[in-house]
This record gives sequence, structure tokens and C-alpha cells, in this order.
Amino acid sequence: MGVPAFFRWLSRKYPSIIVHCVEEKGKECNGVRIPVDTTKPNPNEVEFDNLYLDMNGIIHPCTHPEDKPAPKNEDEMMVAIFEYIDRLFNIVRPRRVLYMAIDGVAPRAKMNQQRSRRFRASKEGVELVDEKQRMREEIIQRGGYLPPEEIKERFDSNCITPGTEFMDNLAHCLRYYVAERLSNDPGWKNVVVFLSDASVPGEGEHKIMDYIRRQRAQPNHDPNTHHSCLLVCVLGLILSSDLIMLGLATHEPNFTIIREEFKPNKPRPCSLCGQTGHEMKDCQGVAREKQGQHDEFADTMPVSEQEFIFIRLCVLREYLERELTMASLPFPFDFERSVDDWVFMCFFVGNDFLPHLPSLEIREGAIDRLVNIYKDVVHKTGGYLTQNGYVNLERVEMIMQAVGVAEDNIFKKRKEDEVKHFFFLEHLGNVSFWFVVPQSSSGANESQDRRAPKRKAEDSDSDPEPEDNVRLWEDGWKQRYYKNKFDVDVTDSDFRKKVVQSYVEGLCWVLRYYYQGCASWKWYFPFHYAPFASDFKDIKEMFTEFEKDTMPFKPLEQLMSVFPAASGNFLPPTWRNLMVSPESSIIDFYPDDFAIDLNGKKYAWQGVALLPFVDERRLRAALAEVYPDLTPEEARRNSLGSDVLFVGKSHPLFDFIHELYQDELVPPELCFGIQGLLNLDNNPVLPDKPVKSPIPTLRDISQSTAVSVKFKDPEFAVGYVFKAVLLPGAKIPTKVLKPGDWERGNRGPWRPQLGFNPNRQQAHLDQSGFRALGYISILTLTNCSYFDSLKKLKQVKKMFFFFCKYHSLNRNQQGGGQYSNTPPPGTYHQGSYRAQHAGGHRGFQRKFTLESAIPSYCPCIKHAT
Repeated sequence: MGVPAFFRWLSRKYPSIIVHCVEEKGKECNGVRIPVDTTKPNPNEVEFDNLYLDMNGIIHPCTHPEDKPAPKNEDEMMVAIFEYIDRLFNIVRPRRVLYMAIDGVAPRAKMNQQRSRRFRASKEGVELVDEKQRMREEIIQRGGYLPPEEIKERFDSNCITPGTEFMDNLAHCLRYYVAERLSNDPGWKNVVVFLSDASVPGEGEHKIMDYIRRQRAQPNHDPNTHHSCLLVCVLGLILSSDLIMLGLATHEPNFTIIREEFKPNKPRPCSLCGQTGHEMKDCQGVAREKQGQHDEFADTMPVSEQEFIFIRLCVLREYLERELTMASLPFPFDFERSVDDWVFMCFFVGNDFLPHLPSLEIREGAIDRLVNIYKDVVHKTGGYLTQNGYVNLERVEMIMQAVGVAEDNIFKKRKEDEVKHFFFLEHLGNVSFWFVVPQSSSGANESQDRRAPKRKAEDSDSDPEPEDNVRLWEDGWKQRYYKNKFDVDVTDSDFRKKVVQSYVEGLCWVLRYYYQGCASWKWYFPFHYAPFASDFKDIKEMFTEFEKDTMPFKPLEQLMSVFPAASGNFLPPTWRNLMVSPESSIIDFYPDDFAIDLNGKKYAWQGVALLPFVDERRLRAALAEVYPDLTPEEARRNSLGSDVLFVGKSHPLFDFIHELYQDELVPPELCFGIQGLLNLDNNPVLPDKPVKSPIPTLRDISQSTAVSVKFKDPEFAVGYVFKAVLLPGAKIPTKVLKPGDWERGNRGPWRPQLGFNPNRQQAHLDQSGFRALGYISILTLTNCSYFDSLKKLKQVKKMFFFFCKYHSLNRNQQGGGQYSNTPPPGTYHQGSYRAQHAGGHRGFQRKFTLESAIPSYCPCIKHAT
């Protein structure tokens, strides 16, 4: 789900869902690397059955990383991907299934977002080259020094799209990788490996969930299977929170997500001089200092290995159960149904398929607001909002109308908070250190560091704010919104109804997509902006059903739909010509430049790219003329493929697959209850046969002990509804949160659970240990270069109390719930946040001390303590 701040909000409101990964490292002896033995018990004190990898979250950081030198060629990229998968396998250690899913052709609803991203990436790449050239000339004219500009081909990340040669090569390399690990790694010997490459239609995470849905509908499925899934996290930006929602939608009791731990403000080298410590816009062209006695470290860049965390959805379910449980309902309370309603309400604050409603911002507590409204209104609705992925629009309208009543106040409060925030920053004066002020109790944008650094107080007015012609905080905001965004008058009720109807269809499509699979490959939201909540009137009859039997685009057709002309080199020549030729009938699909509407935001990457929507009929008509020009190889890449199943020689299913000569069903007793249709692979991995390495630096497999076969998920009748329920026999994991009635018992003090093991022995320090730690902290602080400037914090302290008085940030009054007072662990809190005491702190009314501010400004403190 495309909500950059969602995970930040989630981890702050429900901190106990986070568990830090324990990772065992390989060793080196006499120059020989000894890999980790993954057959041993998991050091995280939990055993996982299945590991699912949304591969695009691995491909992107391995091909164009931002925190370390980029691979020199495609072969190095493939090796980096192999190493990343090895590391995840080492952490999770699945015992039954490894499922690797690469994004295939997406539904039209998602293509609009993909198109926007790829056009932006191309535009920003051109602008970056021009800006670098301009600054280089300026610095050289001032007499500055810059190293000679390297002439190397820029990696176009747009090639990470189905249908390109890069993705075809990646699939070939992953087949080799799986065969090599199954043949040589003992930890893989009993694991069934699925590879769903880019030729298989569907987004990676949704292919994973479709597999889980169809398997749990089988009679032999183990309801206590422990799933672990990789969350997409690309270059510091959470591109998708889908897996959190999808994991909840499965209603599996044991679902854990693994993701990279977000660490802001990582040092990145300047694009001009290659030195760290400043950005390109601040480069002065100063000669680089010698690194090492003989400059032997000149080409090295300090890199800290990325760490991982677990997100325990079973604990999130505990939180939601406490928050959503309602008494005195006119109908029986069903926690599983209320979870589905919570997932549905989260769609209103943003997703990959619909723009969020203007009045609902996650940073302003939108989800808490919706939950409170839901709990008030549900007594009147007569039931839940959703069931098995189907929406009750009459009940949803009641929620929307309640939000609509508050819209005017929401917009005015948003403006007041914005004015107070900048007023505070302007009055900080010439403070030479960073001071981060949360704008709301809902959490800041964790991805802000992606393209824009935090600004100093003295720079707060250096960039003029873009003019906002809509002015939602002033009377007449609805009139101005529709005139500026849609170029229609607010009195045009038919047009507004059309926008609302498309949005209602989108809500039904998204929920169906999460719970039942893709309802229509053709549907998409045909506007750049959303309606207001107050516009949702008489929506009960606005949606009936989606068009049946729609088919996905073919890979090259998707490339023509999402690529800008600058990435046309990935397409056949005659197809590419349709993007650039003035005589092309679809030349208007590929503008050289386009506007970006900031839409009330500050940075361009947060704005709306105003690109024309692709007309499918016109596109197909134009492509019909160039289809005959495809070579056999291009035609192969343009076809839709199948999932591939791999097993090693010691697996019980090995002999059965080896003897296959016709379509057969998987015997569930041989494969952990997994069922599906098997068919011979066109290019199989076979036992006792060699497998040639596609990468020159890696050796061939002289005698494979693995076998591969095509796999197809079980088929279901048209109209079959997958039940969104806990399966019979499912065992709920041991509770982690503190019981509400614990204080009334006589069972001694309650002890929180750390990690997965409820019986883990906790370590303790005696008084001498605490004294030693305190001495080290004071000694380090007094020797710190920041110590002399700490007097300036007195000014900050005065301004902080001034700010709190007018900002009135009392979290207990903002609908944050009883859990929102606890700051998240580790790096998920910053600066002045402190651990919650027994009675709970009171938001920003707690005491502000110099000690609470030092960790944000003094980097050596965290090393000392």
C-alpha cells in the first residue's frame, strides 16, 4: 500500500509488533569462508515453515544501491541478489517452502502508478545530469577542484519491468541459483522452492497471497503453518505496505514479516566530488583529503551492513482486538470481521490504486479518526462493512458522511498546525544543530530523507512555498478544488457523481484484490484526484459487478503502457518508433515533459504527475501494425509463463516429479499438504545433468541433484469465495501484550516478552554495572566536540515550552488510543522520546531536559551507552 508514513505510524502506535532479528554470521578460517549452517535451530528461537520473497524489494537495492558503490555490471548485480537471498534464508531458515515472486504484468489499476514512477525517474535522471553539469561548470569557474568525470553508462532502473532482457536474464540466473543451492546447501535439501518470474502475471506480493489463499482452501493444509514474508523496502522509501494488510487479510495466526530496519540520514557521497558530509547542492569543490598513509582507502566508502527486523502480525492482531472490541452491539461481535473492516478503512488514507481522500492524512491521525467513527457508527449500521472481500456500500456511506461533517474543521486544523510548526522553527534563531519537531502524534514521514534533507532553522524560509490556489482552510474550498483539479464547477453534480462512482468502484476493486484476487485486469481509476468524503451520497447503487473474463496485458504491451520514450531502448525498434515518431497515432501517450502538481505538498516526489491515461483500444490498434516485426526471441519474452517448482534429491516429492510424463496433481502427502497441477518444464533442471552458469564468475554445476517442473495453483469454480476466517484447528500464538486485568491479580509483577520465546531468561545488571555505564557516558560526553555548545540548548528549551503551549499536542486528546503513548523501540524514536513509565507519560507535557536532547545531536552518545 503506497503510504510512506504507514509503517512509521504503525510501529509507533503498536511498538511491540517489532522484534529485532538475530543473525548468525559466517566465519572465515585461513582465508576460507565457512558459511552458516542453516540446518541448525533458528537463533531467533522460532521455526518458520515458509519464506516468501517479494523479489522486487531485493532487485532494486542490489542493482542501484544508494548507500554503497553500485555494481559495475549485470553479473555483479546477479551475485548481489544471490547474496541477499542467502542472507534472508540464513535469518529465517524455512523448513518447508521458499517462494520467490517477481512482479509480472500488473493490473491496469496499478499500471497508472507504475507509469507515473517511470516517467518521474526518467525526468529526474535528465534533470540530475543537467544540474550536475551546471554545478560542475560553476565550481570550476570559481577555482574549485573536482575529480575527472567518469564516463560510464547510467543504469536505467526502468529495465526492472516485465518483458525486458534484464528480467529475462534474471529469471535464467535464478534458476541456476536455485539448482546450485538445492545441490550443495544442506539447509535447502528438504525445502520446496517456487520461482514465479516476471513472465507470470501479477504483482509479486499478490502472487504470494494468491498461493496462500488457494493452499489454505485445500483440505490437507496445515492451519498452523508459520509464514514469513519480505516487506518491500526500496532505498529508504517504503514503496509498499501491502504485505501488512495482505497478511492480516489471510487470517493466518502465524504470519511474520521481515524487512530492512530503516535508518535515516545515512551518509551518501556527493554526486560531484564523491566525498561524504555534504550534498551536491552544497559542494564547494574542495580537494579530497588523503585516506590512509598512502591513500590506500581512497576508493572505499564506509558501509554499515543493513539490519533486519521482524513485524509480528499476531501481536498486531492482539492490539487490534483490544482496540476494536465493542460491547453492547446489536449483533454478535466477530473479531475477524472487524479486522477486515480495519484493513478496508486503511485504504482511505492511501493505496497503490486510488488517491487518498483530501481530508484523511495518516500524519494527522486519520486512521484513529476512522476507527473512532467506525465504533460510533457501527451500532447504527446493523453489521460490518465488509465480508470476505465484498463491501456493504450502504454502511460505508454512513462512515463517509461522518467524516464529511468534520472535513471543514480538519482543513482548518491542518493549516493552524502548519503555521505553528513554521512559527516555531523561525523563532529558534541561529541554532547550529538539528532539532526535529514532530508535526503530529501520528508519526512523521519516514521517507522524507529520500530526496530532501531536514532543514536547519536558519534555512526555513530559504525556499519559497508553492502557491496553493485551492486553500482548503478557507470558505469555498470545494468550489476551488473542483475548478483547479478537474476544471469543472462544483455545481456540476453529474461530474462529481461520476468521480465518486469511480472511487466507489475502486474501493470495491481494491478490497476484492486483497481478499479474492484480481476482479478485473482492465479496471482503473480514471482521475488524478479523489473526491471529498462529503460527496459520498447515495452510493449504494453505484456499483454492481466488474467485467468478467478480462485478461492481463502481455509484457511488451505493458512496457508500451508504462515506459517514457527515453526508455524505449528496451523495446523492439518498430515499437520504439511509436513513442517518438510525429506520425505515430499514440505519440500523445509519451510527453517529453509534464507538470507535477504539488497538491498541498512540499516536495516534487510527493506531488501528482499529470500524465495522460493510456487508452487501451488505441494502444492495441497501434501495436497490431508492429506485432509482425517481433523476432522469435522477442515473441518468447512477450508470452506469459508459469511458476516453476524445484526440489532436491532428498525430498519425498523428487522421485514423483522425476517420473512425470504427463499432467499430474501434486500428492499432498509428499509435499507438506501443498496441492497444485504439475506439468513438464520446457527448459528443466534435471538430476545428474549439468547446469551451466550464466555468470562467468560462478562455476557450472557438473551434476545437479535438483529437478524442476511447472506448477499451477489449484483451480476453483468461477464465483468461488475464499473465506476470510481462522481455519479450524488453528492455534492462536501465546499472548504478548500485558493483560488488562493483571494488576488485579496476585501473580507477581508482569514481565514483557522479548523476541519470539515467551520463556527467554532476561539478563540483568547489578549496581556496579549501572555505575560503570554512567561513568562511560559522562566521560564520553565531556570529551565530545558538541559539549561546548550545549548552552545553546537553553534557547531551544525555552522555545520548546513556547511551542508546546500553543501546539497543544496532548496525544490523549487526539484519539491516539491507549497504545499510542508508547514510543517505538530502537531507531523508531528520535531525540527527546523516552520509554513509558508505569503510569504512562502525557505526550509533550513531560519534562524536557538537556539529557533528552543530547542523543539527537551528539552521535558519540549512542556508541558510549
